[in-house]
Amino acid sequence: MKKWMAVASVGVLVLLALGAHGWSQSQPLSFGVIIWRSPTLTAQFWNPILRYVSERSGVTLQLKVAQTGPEHTAMVRRGDLHFLYSNHNFIKENEESGYRVFARPKEDAGTGEIVVLKGSPIRTLTDLKGKEMVFPHTAAFFGYHLPMDALLRKGIQVKPLFAGNQEGAMGQLKAGRVVAAGVNAEVMRAFAQRENIAYRVLWSSDKYLSLALSALPSVPPETVKAVREAFLKMADDPEGAEVLASSAAVLKQASPLRFVASKDSDFDNMRRFYRTTLVKVELQ
Repeated sequence: MKKWMAVASVGVLVLLALGAHGWSQSQPLSFGVIIWRSPTLTAQFWNPILRYVSERSGVTLQLKVAQTGPEHTAMVRRGDLHFLYSNHNFIKENEESGYRVFARPKEDAGTGEIVVLKGSPIRTLTDLKGKEMVFPHTAAFFGYHLPMDALLRKGIQVKPLFAGNQEGAMGQLKAGRVVAAGVNAEVMRAFAQRENIAYRVLWSSDKYLSLALSALPSVPPETVKAVREAFLKMADDPEGAEVLASSAAVLKQASPLRFVASKDSDFDNMRRFYRTTLVKVELQ
């Protein structure tokens, strides 16, 4: 199996030393973010948000981004991260880590898609049989697990290639190196707008809530509560809203993030998918 791996040359462990108080001051807590985009873009998007949350909550947060999706999955499975913005904790092999959902973005549920460039001769999923198709990585829910499960259930075998992250896969499609890509629909829309490319959707999955903010069970409840409250109130605070808008502009998102309260049961359909999928979930 051939693989294209996105290469990151930038350090992504950024300590936000913001004068937090008490327990968190002497022990910065790691905040792990799913790797959808390059580490550079991820850091540009999240650093201002985490700086704001750290200031408001009194809990110093440290951004930690893995180089690849499987590396992120392994970190979740081991419980290496105090806080998560991810969905890899819902993989059945990772459930023992015990992460607890406390919030999520206020957004419509997301979908996985199989897409081609607008002028592609590929018209149906059957046309993909035996063709090279790119995916983000083997741990991507929207970009690999959902699309590949759909192909397997239809008996369509493709030659999978992996780009390392969501936008890496989209870049391979844009460059014409593959005929189709498995993608997260929301990320694909933003990428297409930013890169000015036209594409068609061959297949779209059912809707699933995308990502959750979660905490490791060992993080003290009062610490989780402080971080939770900072995220939930951020969009209603003028300074927080400005930070969210600036981060959204980095990715040319249609609207800034807004976080709402959530719980583990909100993601039960994702857990059910992982218990029945035909895709072999490869963990590092």
